Parts: sequence; structure tokens; C-alpha cells
Amino acid sequence: MDYSKTAAGVLTGVGGEENVRSLVHCATRLRFVLKDESKANEAAVKGVPGVVTVARAGGQYQVVIGNDVPEVYAEIGKISKFGGGQDDAAVDEGPKGNLFNRFIKMISSIFTPLLWALAGTGLLKAFLAAAVTFGWIGTDNSTYAVLNALSDGLINFLPMALAFTAARYFKANEFTAFAIAAALLYPTITPLVGAEGLTFFGIPFTMVTYVSSVIPIIVIVWLQSHAEKFLYAKLPGAVRRFVTPMIVVLIAVPIVFVVIGPISAILSGALGNGIGWVFENAPWAGGAIMGGFWQVFVIFGLHWGLVPLFTLEYQTTGQILLIGPVFAAVLAQAAAVAGVWVRARNKNLKSLAAPATLSGFLAGITEPAIYGINLPLKRPFAFGIVGGVIGGALISLGGVFSTAFVVPSGLALPALFGNGNMVMLVIGLAVAIAVPFLLTAIVGFREPEETAAPAAATAAASGNDVVVLSPLDGTVVPLSETPDAAFAEGSLGDGVAIKPRSGAVYAPFDGVIAAAFPTGHAIGLRHADGAELLIHIGIDTVKLAGEHFDVKVTTGQDVKAGDLLVEFDGDAIERAGYDLTTPVIITNGELYPSLADAASGPLAHGEPLFTAVSVETALAK
Repeated sequence: MDYSKTAAGVLTGVGGEENVRSLVHCATRLRFVLKDESKANEAAVKGVPGVVTVARAGGQYQVVIGNDVPEVYAEIGKISKFGGGQDDAAVDEGPKGNLFNRFIKMISSIFTPLLWALAGTGLLKAFLAAAVTFGWIGTDNSTYAVLNALSDGLINFLPMALAFTAARYFKANEFTAFAIAAALLYPTITPLVGAEGLTFFGIPFTMVTYVSSVIPIIVIVWLQSHAEKFLYAKLPGAVRRFVTPMIVVLIAVPIVFVVIGPISAILSGALGNGIGWVFENAPWAGGAIMGGFWQVFVIFGLHWGLVPLFTLEYQTTGQILLIGPVFAAVLAQAAAVAGVWVRARNKNLKSLAAPATLSGFLAGITEPAIYGINLPLKRPFAFGIVGGVIGGALISLGGVFSTAFVVPSGLALPALFGNGNMVMLVIGLAVAIAVPFLLTAIVGFREPEETAAPAAATAAASGNDVVVLSPLDGTVVPLSETPDAAFAEGSLGDGVAIKPRSGAVYAPFDGVIAAAFPTGHAIGLRHADGAELLIHIGIDTVKLAGEHFDVKVTTGQDVKAGDLLVEFDGDAIERAGYDLTTPVIITNGELYPSLADAASGPLAHGEPLFTAVSVETALAK
């Protein structure tokens, strides 16, 4: 995937930066809150290379990317004020939505930054537990002590990590939140758990454990955010920066010990006991629900509402019954897409099914399988649900549980080893995999018709070279003289650079606007024969956020050679400290691998700049 192209295409497809209220990402999705969803071109977004699909849920416009979503998110940050690690939740959130949607958004935002670290250390914990179960390592030596600490540390000190992410979400001071969480887990506090006769200035309270806890820190950081706003408004400027955290910590920690902690312990205990009751009295029902509906929850992004339940169950009981049947749900969808891989005759379908199968089985990432294949084909998705229901019910009937927080996948199976009836686990997983695979491979599905090759690909095969006219009045210089390494080294494509002498950019050929950046600093075009061209006006000029630029075209608009695309104030841009050297490059070099007849020296717009040589022509030579 070309992350920069994917980022630009997605941002343009959702209506541009000006249509975005906020942007965050989770494990596999870009989660936009748009000002006007009607301005988003769903077909265009789905057509961007690297995008799996689009989903609307929880008040968000969700663009499913897969494992590479952090890289695409970072690239969006380079061309807009969103993404790139900024606290985007702080940017014009707009209407709040209903309470449920707000809860899902909160949980997603707070847990997402921790997810892969939790999954990675949880996987280590799973492997360590399996090693102990099979007698490969003992528990009475220093090696085990070190491995146990590094795999168990994060989940034990989870409140400290949540303090940071919750503070970012609620816009509270991160280090004050950390100080609160540190007090909850302080070495002299943890031995007081269950002790009798505890008081705080005469107020009696019961000390509960905060190891691996979730609710207390999230609630207190929310209260912290409101307290800080009040104190910052009331305290004198000379003392507010150190008096505010002092007061907040002094009040917040006792509130947790006296009120929030005991109440959350009661709620967590009731919830944990409720889950235990279901899996003790009707385990098949709990397993069937989790195994059957987990992937449905994933489609709508609602699975985030269940993540806290995993940690709450772990805190209460030291095990996670809920997660066992989720393995069946994940592997069932992976098996269904494997059935598509085996049965399909459509070459495009086969090429999609292969990596989706591996991603599902090994990493537990099923979005490519669900959105790209199973859901559009309908039957494989339904077969996957059937496998998840039966497999989940069997696994839960065996009382199988995990002692670590993991992302359910083939690699994470050791988390279940030795925990419950292993025969039922093996049978449940076998059924979860075999049923959807066989149903898909035998019963089949309606395959889509083979589609014609994309215009860009056929263009290369036909040997159509493309003459690119100069889009600017100026002086042509080698691309290597561009004061930006990515352009100068040709990393983004081959071409030339122009030092402008006027403030207008014109269409260099007949074609379509592939990307009209709202900041005006760049324009992407596609020739009718398939060549893709980027005109990047100046270096780092995206930082001007559209100032001194006036874009005259929109994405998807047809243009003729010589049409005005952008006007810019070159003098103002240079006074602002930016270099106006403008790279003009071919971005799909795999189809147009070389240039010919490149101009040099002074040139007016409309005069030949270079010829993009197609693969066919290059091979013929």
C-alpha cells in the first residue's frame, strides 16, 4: 500500500479536510466524524487502493483499512490538521450523538492506543502459560519470574495506562491522571485490601483492589477534567499550575478510595458473577451468542463495548470466559474465506481470498475477509456465523477460558491451553473451522463476473505514451535539485521540477482531477490513457493550511489541457519562508517507468514538459 496515496484519496473522498469534525483510529479503521455525511463519496472512498470498505456506525464514518491503519492515519496528519498523533478528539466534535454512541466512542478512544500492547504482552503470557502447562519451564526460578513480570506487567498496572489515554480523551492533564493512578497501586496501599477498620479523617471505607481495574480510573479522570477547568478559571495565574494538580490529587484519590472504588467493586463483582452464572448454568447459550454475534458487532464497530467486560471479568475472577467463543467466531470467518479461496474461479476473488485467509487465521484480523469477500458474497458470511455459533457453544460447554487478554487468533491459541476441557476446545475449534469451510466450498456462492482490467493497466498494455505539458510558467530544473529528499531521490515518482515565475497552475493534459487537495498545495491528475501526475506547489506548503492558495477545481472534475487549476500568491508564500520549487512527477511508475524528451530551462505553460513512456514502449525498445 502507498500510504500517502491512500491517505490523500480517503481524505478527498470524505469531502476534504473542511468536512471533517474529528478523526481517530482503532485497530483497523479510520473513524471520522463528518460535518455532512452527504458530501462523502462512498464509491470514491471504497475505490481508494488500500481501503477495504466503509461502514457507518456509532455516529462515525468508518473507513476500514486493516493492519496498516496507523500508517495511513499518520499520512493524513501530513496533509491536514487531523491524524499524525494529534488529539483529534479536541477538534470541533460537533453534535454528541446519543448516549450509546458516545459510550462506544469513548471506549474505542481510550482502549485503542493500548490494544496492540495489551495483545502483544497477553500473547507472551499465553505462551508462558502453555510452557508451564506442558512442563517446559518451572515456576520456581528467576527466568519464569522475569518472563511473568514482562508479560503480566501491563495488565496489572492497566489503570496507569488508562490514566493517560482517558486524560487525552477527556482533555485532562495526563501526568496528574498518572499521579492518581499511581496512588491507587502504591505498594503500601495494596496490602490494605480487605483490611478492617480503615478510615480517612474519620470517614470509614473499604479498600478494594485496583490491579487491572478499569472503571475507577476512567470515572475519576472524567471528574478530574471538570475540576481542572474550574480551578484554572478560579485560581490566580501565578499558582494555578502547581496548586491545581495538588488540589485535584488531594481530593480525587480519597474520592476513589471512599466512594468510586467500593461502588465499582460491587458493580464489577455483580457483572463478573453474572457472566459466571451464565457460563455455569447455560454455557452453550453464552458461547453461542459470543461466537455467533461477535463478527456482527465488529461490522458495526460495537465490539468495543465488550472490551471492558473482558478486563472486568479478568479483574474479578482472574480469567476470561467471554473470550473463548470469540476464537470460534474469528476462525470461522477465516475458514469461510478459505472456502472461497478453494472454490472460486474468479481470479480477482482468489487473489483477495488468499491474504484474507492468512490474516484471519494467523492475526485474527477478519475485516479484509468480512468486508472484501464474505459479506458481499452473503453465503460465506452466514456460514461463518453458523460455525461460530456451534464452535462457541462447544468451547463454552467445556468451560474453556483465557488467563490473558489476547486478540483471538491462531497465534493466540496458547492462551486457552490447559484452561478448561481441552477436548471440547479442540472439537469446538474443529467444528468452527470445518463447518463454514465445507459449506462454502461445497454449497458455494454466486461469484461476481470477471471485470475488465482497469484503465490504467490497459493503457500500459496498449503502449500509449503520454505527453505532459508544462502546468506552470517558470524554469525547469532536474528533480534532484528539489530541496526535499523524498522528491529529489525519486521516492515519490520520476519527473522534473519547475521554479515558477507566475502564480497559476494549468492542466497539463486532458483528463480528470484525481485529487484536489483543499489546502491547494497539490493537485493530482489522471490522463485518459492511465498516467497519474502529481503537481506539488512548493515544499512543505501544506503547513500553510490553504493560505495564499485558491483551488479552482474539484476531485472528479474533467479538465482539458490549459484549464486553470490553482492560483497562488508566490510572493506571499516565499515571504512566509517556503521554497516554491514545484515537483511535477508521474506517480504510477510501474506503468510509466521512464521519461523522454524532458525540457529544461525557461518554459511557458502549455509547452511540452516531458513524455511519460509506457511499459509497452519501454519493453519494445
